[in-house]
Amino acid sequence: MAVAPIDQVRRVVEYAITEIPREKLDLGIPNYAYDWPLPYERSVTMARTIGNVEAVRLAVEQGAEIFFDEIGQTPYFRYRSADGVDHEVWFEDVRSLQAKFDLIKEYQLRGCGYWQIMQWFRANWLLLSQNFYVRK
Repeated sequence: MAVAPIDQVRRVVEYAITEIPREKLDLGIPNYAYDWPLPYERSVTMARTIGNVEAVRLAVEQGAEIFFDEIGQTPYFRYRSADGVDHEVWFEDVRSLQAKFDLIKEYQLRGCGYWQIMQWFRANWLLLSQNFYVRK
């Protein structure tokens, strides 16, 4: 499933604001993708972590169609690797990020922070600066 599906993120935020003042809460934004080999087996299958740009590049290289999960508000695709293993890749794009930014505004949270800041994803930074005042 998605790295941070918006329906699940919303549930966490709704609980968090009952315990912590919203002005003290930052939403964690994932800046990475997971490439899962299939079939998934709980506690056995390990995903490879890649960047969002790398995920799109991989989809193009594999000729994979990118889908969008409306419930989780997250893009994903499937492909078969050269060794015959099926994969499912979940990543972030401007649509999924905008959904998270909208959640920050809706619940009037303090802001956001990023998991894996070192993965370059220019579209994210442009979208972030269109939505918020960025303090470094």
